[in-house]
Amino acid sequence: MTLNREKYIDLIMYILSECYTKSNLGKTVLCSILYSVDFNHYELYGELLTRETYIKSKKGIKPKHFKEITEELILKKQLFLRKEAYYHRTLHRYYLTVIPQNRFSEKELEIIDFSIRMLRDKNASTIMKYIIKDPPLLMADFGEDIDCKYVFSRNNKYSIIKIRLNK
Repeated sequence: MTLNREKYIDLIMYILSECYTKSNLGKTVLCSILYSVDFNHYELYGELLTRETYIKSKKGIKPKHFKEITEELILKKQLFLRKEAYYHRTLHRYYLTVIPQNRFSEKELEIIDFSIRMLRDKNASTIMKYIIKDPPLLMADFGEDIDCKYVFSRNNKYSIIKIRLNK
């Protein structure tokens, strides 16, 4: 599976533009939202929106291309990174320096906005306690790629289909 760089960059930029007022939006929260968007999209449509590879790490979810892409965006002066104090932790916070273009379809935006709403107000610790029990992440070992097919084992708490039906 080859990363869709354009879609991935657009998604990072969109999430940052939608959550710029959230003081909790550091790298962990951002990566968790990326994971949530891709795996929710997979559950509904059978493919990852960005085709990113996600790896289970001791700190949570590690998108394989995140560092490379964010460094590229920083070099292009589309983002800047600032380390900020957040309670007893240091937050790696990304800021936009350009207005992002929205090139998502309506169905993509519906999933993206849903995923953002689910996680944007949670801090990194709360998100990790929640997301670590999502079947795809639960089934992976540390250092392993997270397998998308386990989204079909999700229960009411994690399944986008079941959550949307219960509303």
